[in-house]
Amino acid sequence: MQKFEAQATKRFLPGSPRKMRLVIDLIRGKSVAEAMALLRFSPKHAAREAEKVLRSAYANLENKNENARFDMKNTIIKTAFVNGGPMLRRISPAPMGRAYRIRKRMNHVTIVVVSYQ
Repeated sequence: MQKFEAQATKRFLPGSPRKMRLVIDLIRGKSVAEAMALLRFSPKHAAREAEKVLRSAYANLENKNENARFDMKNTIIKTAFVNGGPMLRRISPAPMGRAYRIRKRMNHVTIVVVSYQ
């Protein structure tokens, strides 16, 4: 039995890592077909970006091994994780001459898919 593996990483995605982790936790360990369905009908904004990364990881698997045929139902998401990226710091005016800090967060998403044949 052969093991085929590929990964995709999307860096500097706008949005907090905490919100993205909620979406990524839904799909970890599931088949690619099931994960695509979950992401397609999820109301969260982060689900669209996660779906793009998942599609890219599956495409990388197919391009890496051109002679092998892969089925989305038999391909599994081995690992999926979110790391925090850099923060853009902005200042918002506040009462009495003060200033509040606004932290615009970013994240890095990595998805690894594996298929056994």
